[in-house]
Parts: sequence; C-alpha cells; structure tokens
Amino acid sequence: MYNQDEILKQFGLNVKAERARKGLTQETFAEKMNKDRTFVSRVECGRMNMSLKKIVELTNYLGADLKDILRF
Repeated sequence: MYNQDEILKQFGLNVKAERARKGLTQETFAEKMNKDRTFVSRVECGRMNMSLKKIVELTNYLGADLKDILRF
C-alpha cells in the first residue's frame, strides 16, 4: 500500500533536485511558472497535492524528464 504523504514528500524532493540541477532558485522557478515562490516551496515540502496535468506542466517548465520527477 502506498502512503500518500510519503509519495508527496518524495515528489517534492525530486522537484527540488531537478530545480537545483538546473541552477534555478525557488524564486526564479516560480517566476518562470508565473507562480509565487511559496507555491514552489509547498510543492518541494510535500504539502501540495497536484493533478497529473499540473505535474506535467511543472515538469515542462522545469525542462525535466517526467520519469525523473515521478521516481519513487
């Protein structure tokens, strides 16, 4: 059985790692997505439960591979 909280935390860590690899701060990544920095923070801390459509959108803005973002 999957634990939703653990999956959200791991998803957030994956996003954070990809963002860091791209050399982006939370602020610059948020600006790129037209979001507030707190949005990125909530995603990376595992406090944001996103739809698959929004995950794909975030991944595209990040320029990352979806399989790396959804690695659990």
